[in-house]
Parts: sequence; structure tokens; C-alpha cells
Amino acid sequence: MRFFSDNAAPVHPAVFAAMAAADHVDTAYDGDMLSRGLDARFSALFGREVWAMWVPTGTAANALACAALCQPYGGILCSRDAHIQNDEGGAPEFYTHGAKLMLVDGDGAKVTPDAVAAAANLIANDVHRVQPQALSITNATEYGRVYTPDEVAALGELAHGRGWGFHMDGARFANAVAHLGCTPAELTVEAGVDVLSFGFVKTGGLSAEALVFFDPTLVDATKRRRKRGGHLLSKGRYLAAQIHAMLTDDLWLQTARAANAAARMLADAAGERLVHAVEANEIFLRVTEAEAAALRAEGFDFYDWAPGEIRLVTHWASPADEVRTLAAAIAAL
Repeated sequence: MRFFSDNAAPVHPAVFAAMAAADHVDTAYDGDMLSRGLDARFSALFGREVWAMWVPTGTAANALACAALCQPYGGILCSRDAHIQNDEGGAPEFYTHGAKLMLVDGDGAKVTPDAVAAAANLIANDVHRVQPQALSITNATEYGRVYTPDEVAALGELAHGRGWGFHMDGARFANAVAHLGCTPAELTVEAGVDVLSFGFVKTGGLSAEALVFFDPTLVDATKRRRKRGGHLLSKGRYLAAQIHAMLTDDLWLQTARAANAAARMLADAAGERLVHAVEANEIFLRVTEAEAAALRAEGFDFYDWAPGEIRLVTHWASPADEVRTLAAAIAAL
């Protein structure tokens, strides 16, 4: 019974069906009808004109977004626990050709305007110091916490007031929107976000994520970086097909709601063992080594996160009986 990552979740049948429907000769790379139709699909979703492109991985999406917003001699402010800091293997630095990640502390991997401003204010404005050029946040965060539209807007106001670009890592963007019940626009473009990494793999996709640009001046250079970085697939229609399938009838949101609901069941069973509030589909629990071993002995698979702490992750297809069984096992510890 696997609760270690939503990256390992099954692919939604609608995604496979869409890829099969795209299995015919069309223009290569991103010139096909499905790829060219992404701008219109995302514009409809966000209620305004936006520009979108597919990429095969979340790492590529985040690294390309960072490169779009920051020069090689600049810096990107982010949480100390951010994915771009701890889990991208140096890809943001690689794709920006050397931009510096500037780390900010925050509870549950959420940063505040005060904390970001304090970190930036320590940097003297002279040629000897790397100057911030962008701010990147993750929503939902690496600890399953969710920024509200007002919280994003406050950070966006700070970023733009200082002339920085503003990126949102939305690997679990769907889970955040499902939790809040807001619109995608309220959580992004209306709050000042310049570019969004819109995750689909964790919510039922196979191999496609999207970069959504709210600033058209960032698009052309990013397309060239995508090609130069080896992420312009020759049969891009299969990636575009996945995204179209996930957007149809808000499938991306339905699957996120299912994952969040499963996480809520586990959270309710955990009580005071919770390390962080459960607002998406990740659950962090305080357990002893013996308790973790006991859960594994019952057949549950999960990550040891820190001493005395484990991480559980639910996904859109988490079997209901397995979720109930795990909830009972947690409650019985």
C-alpha cells in the first residue's frame, strides 16, 4: 500500500485515450494542432489571454521559468525548503547559467513579505553583491501548506514593487486550488504572478507539465531555451494531448479533490501527531522508529522525512480501502 509519492500515481484513463486519439501524422515539435491550441485552452481557464507551452518535467518547467525571470548574474529568492533549492539537482542554476538562489525561512515552507524583504534588505546594492531579480514560491508548498490569494498578492506586490519577476511552482497547484475553492486566476495572475509551472503529472498526467505565462515578453526566449535545453520533443502533440485531457471538464481539479479528500481522512486520524496543517495531499507525522516500523510491517510504504517524522502522500487514485486501513493504523498507534 503505497503512500510515498503522487509522482507514482496511475495515469488517468482519459489521458491515455487522448494520446491514442492524437496518434496520427501531424506537424512535428510544437507546430501541431493540439500544441497550438494550448494558448486558447489556458486563456479560457484563466479568463484572459495567456501563453502556454508544454514541457516534459516539473524540473524543466521550474528551471525554464527561473531563466525567464533572472539573468545569470542575478538572484532568485525562495524558501529554504523550496523544490528548486533541494530537489532539482542544480537545474535552476544550470538553466539560468549561474543565478544564485537566495534562501528565506518560513513555517511550512511558506515565506512572508516581511521575511522576503528582510532577506533582500541585507544585500547591499553594489556590484560586489548578487542582486535579487525574482521571487519563486511553491503552492502547495513542499510541506503541503497553501498560500491564499491574499498571501500571494502581498508577495506579488512586494516583488513587483522592487522590480522582480514572480514565479509560482505549481507542481501541486491543482491541490491548492481544490483546497481554497478559488479560481486559478485569483491565485496567480490576479495576485501578480508572472509565470506559473502548472503541474499535471501528479494529478493524473503521464509526462506533461505546462508553463503558463501571464507576461508575453517572456515567451519567445523561453521557447528558445526549451529547445537549447533539449526539451522540445519532436512528437509534442502527445504532451499537448495529455494537457487538453486534464483540462477537459476540469479533470485536473477533480483528481486533486480526490487526493485532498484522502489526505484529510488520514489527517483526521493523526490528531496531535501532525507536524504541519494538512491543506493539500501531503501528511507529515511524528512517529517513533518503532511506530514507523510497525506501519511498514502492516504493508504501508512511505518516506522517512526527518528524525521522528514521516511523510505520507495521497493521490487521485489512492484506493479508498487502503486509505481507511492506514487511517485506522495511524489512530491505533
